[in-house]
Amino acid sequence: MKLETLLKDLDVLEIKGKVNFEKEISKLEYNSKNISGDDIFVAIKGYKTDGHLYIKSAKEQGAYLCVVEDFVDDDIIQIKVENSRSALSKMASNFYNNPSNFLDVIGITATNGKTTTSFMLKKIYEQAGLKVGIIGTVFVKIDDFMIPSYLTTPESLDLQKYLSLFKDKGADKVIMEVSSAALELDRAKDVDYNIVSFHNLSKEHMEQHGSYEAYKREKSKLITNAKAHQIALLNFDNDEIKELANRTLAKVFSFSMENYDNTFSIENLDLSTGRGKFDFVINKDINVKGRLINKCSFPIELNTAGYSSVMNSMVAIGIALLDGIEISVIQEALKIFRGVERRFEIIFEDEFKIIDDHFANEVNIDVTLETLCKMKYNDIKFLYAIRGNRGVELNEENANRIILWNDKLKLNRIVATLSKDTVSWKDEVSNEEREIFLKVMKENGIEVILFDTLKDAVEFTIDSAQKDDVVMFAGCQGMDKAGEIGLNYIIQKNPNLDKEKILEPLKERIV
Repeated sequence: MKLETLLKDLDVLEIKGKVNFEKEISKLEYNSKNISGDDIFVAIKGYKTDGHLYIKSAKEQGAYLCVVEDFVDDDIIQIKVENSRSALSKMASNFYNNPSNFLDVIGITATNGKTTTSFMLKKIYEQAGLKVGIIGTVFVKIDDFMIPSYLTTPESLDLQKYLSLFKDKGADKVIMEVSSAALELDRAKDVDYNIVSFHNLSKEHMEQHGSYEAYKREKSKLITNAKAHQIALLNFDNDEIKELANRTLAKVFSFSMENYDNTFSIENLDLSTGRGKFDFVINKDINVKGRLINKCSFPIELNTAGYSSVMNSMVAIGIALLDGIEISVIQEALKIFRGVERRFEIIFEDEFKIIDDHFANEVNIDVTLETLCKMKYNDIKFLYAIRGNRGVELNEENANRIILWNDKLKLNRIVATLSKDTVSWKDEVSNEEREIFLKVMKENGIEVILFDTLKDAVEFTIDSAQKDDVVMFAGCQGMDKAGEIGLNYIIQKNPNLDKEKILEPLKERIV
C-alpha cells in the first residue's frame, strides 16, 4: 500500500526527514521485533514500556519510518502525532481497507456479562443461519479459524486484521466485546458499529484506570462516541448508564428488569431450578431501520443457569430483535445454548449440583448469590478462591458482599483456598489479601477452613456434599481448574460412572 493512502485522515503534527509518499509500504508494526524492510514502526506508550525506546531497533531491522509522539535522536524518518495509539488505529484501518465499513458489527460492553451475552447472541445469529465472527475474552473465531485471546479487545492493528479476515470469509455478523482498556487506548476507535450495548457497571480494573470515575468515563465511550446511524441498547435500571442516552447521537432503546416504561422488560421470572424461565416483554410498538416490531410478550426458557444469565439474555434478545431476528429463532437458540465456561455453569447434576462461577466483583457476586437464594436445595457447600494480586480492598469488598447475602444463604462455614498448586506468580495471594478475607469472615461468625491447594479444597468440599446440596465453586483465576479437579475426583470415587458423560461440560473449555 502506498504511504499516502496509509496516512489518509491522520493528523500529522510534524515530519522529521524526507518522506516519499508514493513509497509502497509492506506492513505496519508496533513490535520492533517483527519489523522487516519497508515497514512502518508505530511507537506506542504502554503501561510497562515505551515503544520510543525501540526505534533504534526498528531502524536496524529495516523500518522505513517511525510514527512517534516525541522525536528521538536517531537517523530515521519520523512522523510526529499527538497520540500514536490513535494513529495506529487509523493507519491499521486504512491498511486493511476499513473492513468494518463492510461488516455488520455489534459492540458489547459491561463490567460483567460481555462474554456470555456475546455467545448467546452468536448462538441466536447462527440459529438464524448467519455466519458469525466473534472477538472477545475467550477467543477470536470464525468458521475453522480460532485463536485464544490474549486481550478481550485486541490491539488495533490485530483487530483490523481480524475484521479484514471476517470480511474475506463473508461474515454476516461480527460480535465484539469492547473492554474499558480498548476504549481508553483507542484499540477499537476506528470500528464502525451497527449496534452497541452497555448493560451493567460496577467497580473493576481500578489498578488500570486509577479511579471508578475514570473507569466509567472510558467504559461510556462506546455509547458517547456512537454515531447517528448506530443503535444503542442501554440498561435503564442503572442510572449512570441511563444518563448516557442524553450524551449519544445513536438511536437509543432501553431495557429494564422491572420497569415497563422501557422498550423491553421481563415478567414471571422463575429461577427455582437455577435455570431461568420468564416472559420477555416488548412494551411498545417500535420502528427500527424501517422494520416494525409489534408490542407483545413471549416465553423464554434458558438452558443456562443464574440470574446473570437472565440479564445477559435480555441484552442478546434485545439486540437480536432490533437486528430483525424472528422471535421463534431467538426462543429456540436460547433453549439449546449451553453457556460459557465458569459463568454460573452447572457442571454436575446427580445427587447434588456443582455450580462453577468466576465470582469476579460486587455485581457478579450479587447476581450469583441472588440466584442461589432463589434456588431450591438442601444446603450450600461453598468453596471460595481468595483473589490474588488484586489488593486488600477488592478482597475486603468481595468478603463483605458474601456477608451481605448471608442472612438468606445461612452460611456457617466456608471453605477457602489460596490455589498455590494452580495459579501462576501473577495471581498468588498475598498475606494481606488472605488475612482481610479471614478477618471479615471471623468478625461475622463464619468459620473458614483454609487450604493451600485447590485440589485439597475441592476434594474436601465434594466429600462434604449430601443429597440435594449445591456445591459452589466461586472465584476467578484461583478457581479455574476446580471443575476439572472436581469432576475427575467424582469419577475416581465412583468408577462405575460414565466418565465421558461426567466430563462433557468441560469438553470445550479454554482454561
